[in-house]
Order: sequence, then structure tokens, then C-alpha cells
Amino acid sequence: MTEAEILFAEVLGCDRMSLYRNRALPLNAEISKYIGTVLKRRIHGEPLQYILGKTEFMGLEFKVEPGVLIPRQETEILVEKVVQEVTKSQGHNAISLSLLDLGTGSGCIAVFLAKMFPAAKITAVDISEQALRIAKQNAILHGVDERIQFIQGNLLSPYAVRRTQYDIIVSNPPYIPSWEISQLQPEIAYEPRIALDGGEDGLDFYRKIALTCGRCLKIHGKLILEIGFGQLEGIKNIFQKNKNFEAIEVIKDYNNIDRVAIIEKR
Repeated sequence: MTEAEILFAEVLGCDRMSLYRNRALPLNAEISKYIGTVLKRRIHGEPLQYILGKTEFMGLEFKVEPGVLIPRQETEILVEKVVQEVTKSQGHNAISLSLLDLGTGSGCIAVFLAKMFPAAKITAVDISEQALRIAKQNAILHGVDERIQFIQGNLLSPYAVRRTQYDIIVSNPPYIPSWEISQLQPEIAYEPRIALDGGEDGLDFYRKIALTCGRCLKIHGKLILEIGFGQLEGIKNIFQKNKNFEAIEVIKDYNNIDRVAIIEKR
């Protein structure tokens, strides 16, 4: 659906086809005024997801608001790979699966995986109190709030996280180089910089993850990380220097760009 179709379908409470088939759709003065207000906000660059207060990810609806990163289509590739890895090693039951979502944001990764693997133990960490509040709301929305442990903290700093061994650690960390953020599309300025800024070369968080995640992964456990354009060699270099890790598998996105790195613990 186009943005215009999404907007009108939401405001009028109908699906896309009804926009074109139903000539009796209500369009009174109040609705017209609201549409005008929304269009002005969008013209100024505010993301439609923030305007509507929600977005879709992996076929599910998630709440979002300014201050919380909007889930991207590229991150669906990350989640699909996690599902493949879990299914391959443990099957759909995944009774013994222990999984950590680092930098959970809206909770989209943790919530979807909790729905996919009801028996799994899932922990979601974020430094932002606001992001965790929204993530918890999304977990409640999808009926998985009792199956996800939400913890506020910077990566692996919380004690409850450091003392646990995980089968999989998944993360979509900040990976945009600091200097590049101001050059991106205007919508980006509305999103939290803390969820985007990966330092001078975009790799700061991969260095931190490489230094700290080794002790929290089980033997042959896997790090599954989203990565940015042109960052593969730098990330390989970071993890190949670390004695805790070995094989690196790379998954490309729909534009043939390296998008997901899978790194196994020795």
C-alpha cells in the first residue's frame, strides 16, 4: 500500500479495496480536517508511523512513537534468519531455547519470536526507558508479556543478563556512521539518534558486542546481527580478532546488500 492508501484506510476504518469500491465512505468536515493535519505533518517530514502511532512488522501491528525506532523491512530478514536457525537446531517447540534481544526498541523482534516459539525463554534489553515502555505495551498487545523478561540497561551491563548463557543473541544495533546521519532523508531526524548512531565508522556497537558477548553465549551459540551497507569487512575483522568466535555467515537483503551476519562461538 502507498502512504496515501495507508492514511485514508486508517482514517476511514476500511481496507485498501474499499477506498476504490465504496463510494459511501464517510468524509465529513472533522475527518477532512484531520487528514489535512496529518498531511501537513507528513509534508514536514514526520514519519507516517509516528503520525498514526503504529506500524507493521512481520505481519503484526506494533505501537511506535517519537523516541522509539521505527521497525524496518530489512530487520525482517534478521528475524527470518533467527527463526531458521532456531527451527534447524531445536525444532518449532524450542523448549530449551534461551534468547537475548539486545537493543529491543519497540520490542518487535522479541515479541515476534515469543509468538513463534512459545516455550522459549526470551530476554529483551534496551537502554531507553521509553523504548521499554512501548516494547512492554507491544508484548501485552500480542499476549506474550509474561514470556519476555524486559530489562533496562546498556547492552550486557545488567547483572541478570551477564550471568545468563544464551543460545542466540540477536541485535539490530545502531550502525549509521555519526557523520552520515545528517545527510539522510529528513524522516531520520525524527527518530532517536541513540538508536541510529554507531560512532565515527558505524561499528562502535559491534566492537562492544564482540568484547562482551562471548561469555554470555553457550558453546556453539550464535550472534545474529543486522549490519549496514559496506560494513561486512570491518565486522569480520572485529570478530576474527576475538578468540571467542569463529565462523561468519552472511545473508544478503532483497537488494543484494550484505544485511545479516551470523557469528558462532567456538
